[in-house]
Amino acid sequence: MASTAPLPLSSTNQGTTTTQPAPGSFQNTPPIATPAFRAFISRISDSVRGALSHRRPWGELVDRSAFSRPDSVSEATARLRKNYSYFRVNYVLLIGSVLALSLLSNPFSLLLLVFLSAAWLFLYLLRPSDPPLVLFGRTFSDRETLGVLVALSIVVVFLTSVGSIIISSLMLGLLLVACHGSFRVPEDLFLDEQEPTPAAGLLSFLGGAASSAAAAAPAVAARV
Repeated sequence: MASTAPLPLSSTNQGTTTTQPAPGSFQNTPPIATPAFRAFISRISDSVRGALSHRRPWGELVDRSAFSRPDSVSEATARLRKNYSYFRVNYVLLIGSVLALSLLSNPFSLLLLVFLSAAWLFLYLLRPSDPPLVLFGRTFSDRETLGVLVALSIVVVFLTSVGSIIISSLMLGLLLVACHGSFRVPEDLFLDEQEPTPAAGLLSFLGGAASSAAAAAPAVAARV
């Protein structure tokens, strides 16, 4: 009687197979911190809306009957101080408009500035520190990313026309504000010292951003 040996059972794994990503691929790159970016945009939009709600009527700003030459430097300084307290949000919008028009008239500088801002936001400020950044098959630490961004900022600001456009625009805007504040007679402006200043909008956002940066300094130092 012939004995039949048991045939070996061939098992085939019909389940899903997982493949390891190749070294240097972009699969290890962390996604953009979308919630942080949305919170950042939401805070800016809320601050802009708050600032616009505190602006003074533009008709008061350009009232021709309220302009006269000051008799002395002290009078011009006093006018400028009072007008700044009343029209401060309008002055910020005026300086911002001059800067925006200057950048729009130079599209290449505007593109460089947008590229630099996006690089800071998405590669460092809004990106989580873990896992590290992986680009073109190379892993960049936070220190290396910060160094590259600082070097890129120096190149864009000082070796291109971006820095000169920003400085000249700010100087022109400040000159317009100084001239308006010195020649605008503030007697018809109702200044209430007890009323909260209109800095609760855009200007308070700058202060809040500074305090947030100071609070986040240990975290940034830890990343570096």
